[in-house]
Amino acid sequence: MSLEEQIAKILIENRLKIATTESCTGGLLSSKLTDVSGSAAYTHLNFVTYSNEAKHKILGVRLRTLENFGAVSEECSYEMAAGLHKATGADICVSTTGIAGPTGGSEDKPVGLMYSTIYTPKKSVTFEILRPSDLERTRMKEEFANAVLKRVLNFLSDTFASS
Repeated sequence: MSLEEQIAKILIENRLKIATTESCTGGLLSSKLTDVSGSAAYTHLNFVTYSNEAKHKILGVRLRTLENFGAVSEECSYEMAAGLHKATGADICVSTTGIAGPTGGSEDKPVGLMYSTIYTPKKSVTFEILRPSDLERTRMKEEFANAVLKRVLNFLSDTFASS
């Protein structure tokens, strides 16, 4: 069973809705979650909030956060997911923000760096993913999305799966 199918099973069994807001993955995470037949039962609403303006206007990411920490930061990732929850009311909200390359990045924030947050009103986790900077862009996005799916599955298994 694929990661997406395992996630779908837990979401359906627990009657949970998931929503995503993506920057560096550009909708790939949402696409993977909806590749499973019957995904309308658990998919709530998904955004691609690529620009800082979209992060601010749609999700309520504070301008101060974007200015002080940047879009590629734990702080921005958390605010994206929390803002997504506020906007949608979904049970599980997932954000991605990072640098897929091949250009961009810096010494502090290299190509291949991504932050993601899995948010619920009772529990959230923000994590960093770092992939080799020489990966081709579409491969980088695939790596990012798959890493997030693994984390979502672990989060759901730990939090909601029946024993």
